[in-house]
Amino acid sequence: MYRGELSKMQGAVFLLVLLGAMSGREMLHLVHLPATTTVAENSPPETPVHKFSVNLSASLSPVIPGWPLIINTSPLTDAFKVNWLSDTDFEVVTTGTEQLDFETGPNIFDLQIYVKDDVGVTDLQILTVQVTDVNEPPQFQGNLAKGLDLYILEGANPGFLYQVEAFDPEDTSRNIPLHYFLIFHSVNFSMSANGTLFSTTEFDFEAGHKSFHLVAGVRDSQGLEASTTLHVNIVNVNDEIPRFTSPARVYTISEELVSGTIVANITAEDPDDKGFTGFLLYSITTPNRYFVINQLTGTIQVAHRLDRDAGELRQNPSISLEVLVKDRPSGGQENRMQITFIVEDINDNPAMCTKTTFSIMVPEREAKGTLLLDLNKFCFDDDSKAPNNQFNFTTPSGVGSSGRFSQDPAGSGKIVLIGDLDYENSSNLAAGNKYTMIIQVQDVAPPYYKNNIHIYICTKPENEFPLAFDRPSYVFEVSELRPARTRVGLVHATDKDFPQSSIMYSISMGGASLQYPNIFWINPQTGELQLVTKADYETTPIYILRIQATNVEDSSSVTVTVNILGENDEKPICTPNSYFLAIPMDLKVGTNIQNFKLTCTDLDSSPRSFRYSMGPGNINSHFTFSPNAGSNVTSLLLATRFDCASGLDKIWDYKLLVYITDDNLLSGRKKAQAHVETGTVTLSISVIPHPTTAVTTTARGEERRYVPCLVPLFVAVTVVGFCLLSCTK
Repeated sequence: MYRGELSKMQGAVFLLVLLGAMSGREMLHLVHLPATTTVAENSPPETPVHKFSVNLSASLSPVIPGWPLIINTSPLTDAFKVNWLSDTDFEVVTTGTEQLDFETGPNIFDLQIYVKDDVGVTDLQILTVQVTDVNEPPQFQGNLAKGLDLYILEGANPGFLYQVEAFDPEDTSRNIPLHYFLIFHSVNFSMSANGTLFSTTEFDFEAGHKSFHLVAGVRDSQGLEASTTLHVNIVNVNDEIPRFTSPARVYTISEELVSGTIVANITAEDPDDKGFTGFLLYSITTPNRYFVINQLTGTIQVAHRLDRDAGELRQNPSISLEVLVKDRPSGGQENRMQITFIVEDINDNPAMCTKTTFSIMVPEREAKGTLLLDLNKFCFDDDSKAPNNQFNFTTPSGVGSSGRFSQDPAGSGKIVLIGDLDYENSSNLAAGNKYTMIIQVQDVAPPYYKNNIHIYICTKPENEFPLAFDRPSYVFEVSELRPARTRVGLVHATDKDFPQSSIMYSISMGGASLQYPNIFWINPQTGELQLVTKADYETTPIYILRIQATNVEDSSSVTVTVNILGENDEKPICTPNSYFLAIPMDLKVGTNIQNFKLTCTDLDSSPRSFRYSMGPGNINSHFTFSPNAGSNVTSLLLATRFDCASGLDKIWDYKLLVYITDDNLLSGRKKAQAHVETGTVTLSISVIPHPTTAVTTTARGEERRYVPCLVPLFVAVTVVGFCLLSCTK
């Protein structure tokens, strides 16, 4: 099949040449190709295989750089390449990327070499390469080819150790025997011609027989040789216990070491294998949670937190361990050793306080020097030993605390009062009677840990001053005429204590009248006293009240006298207030008519203030009162006679309305401005003509005649009185 393909390719080349000749010029073509050549198997890279050249075309166009090249191989291979010798000379060489092996690989290769110039003219030719056989030395395979380690127990009997084997690459069927031998003579080992290795000595490891270096050789029938190394190791038998070589038994370490920190390095040796501790295994047999040991190296590391200030370490800082060392791999021998770790305290705990914020209420009259707070009762340091567990307190600082509070003695944490906390003091009021201190609790040992403590002191006010009214007593006046809600007066109480609380006012006693349980009301916030209703001077001219002021701490009372100012608000009342009289027509002027008298009274006026006057009905002024002023008793007199003869008097029935005025003539300190009240009395008077007299009267155009009538005289007098009382204060 391959030869058929070659014929086809050659025909293509012939066609190209023919076409070039037909075009009238010489074509580009490869010289010394096609060709057949040979190359030895196992040739190294760049081994020359075949040289050839290129005949350029008539145009002398050069070969494109990188050409010619092998474009195809049969069978496929990367074992060949084309090297550039000159612009027209080239050489096929080996690449070394593939081993040319006559025994195992292809023995013949067809290489298609293709060339192209820069105008696109090409040529393709075949180079056939045959691989030739070369005699190769024998080869050791596998680990034996690289050298082999062999092991013999010390004390073992001499005899067979190992069978060495190699093969000849030229002997694919492996029928030709190979010859084996030791290149260097050894008194302890021997090798037969067929490759069997024997020991000839009983080895003692402790005597120095630990390892031997042998070189085994092999030779083929044509005398080519190969060699490999055999490293024979004498295995020590374990028959002695390990011995500890680390001198320390007690280790002092600090607490709080980071997990993984190495704190001890335990070393030991095995007399069976001095100086090679890798065959020892270490362990800690004592149950503990603080340390672990590296079983291969013997280093002891921290496994768990070492807190000297807590648990069993606070009581006993010593930790005792038993270290066990065993040899290996059999582990037949072991040894034990006691070691102790003493954990030292460090200052790793800052001073702490169960409370870091304090609020203290101090009475304002607290005595200077009073202990307000002892911080030692709240602060502690968990470190186990001095000075790591000792601390003190820094000088206090803060808003408003200077001059009022101090630490006594300094650094003791005892806060005492040294200044004035008077709640009413203006400087204390400016501070709001609240003071802030910041104190640091600090370790006395490095690194001097600190923590802040905040102290807030508030002054507790005390009831130093009584609640007091601004007057020992109050006197107010109000007119009896004033209406409800009239302001009577204002009471005011104060308390010099701070903070000031609201004061409430109330009437605790007094102010009752016949109609009202209290005719006064006091505003509980302002202390303003008001009327609930009008007061009546005539009923109660003076009220004695007890007014109480109360705040959250105290109460106080004061007497309030309210004088009701009397007003002329009562009308005169007379008896009788109505009356009927019958009088003879010829009654003598100046006569007290039937001895009739008015007796008048007035609750708010003197009897001497009465004045009497006739209202409508006293026609022709026949009637008058005497006296008409200055007395509370007066008589009804006939002032002018009746004249019926001349026709002056035509009315015989009189209805008199009498006015009684008090004129408010009474003066006094309790009286308001002048005011007049008037009462009335009604009198009905019938005039009886003389029995012998006939009187003709005309009423509504008709004559009326009086006929003497001997009838009993009946007199009816009606006095009507009305009094309106009012009081304006």
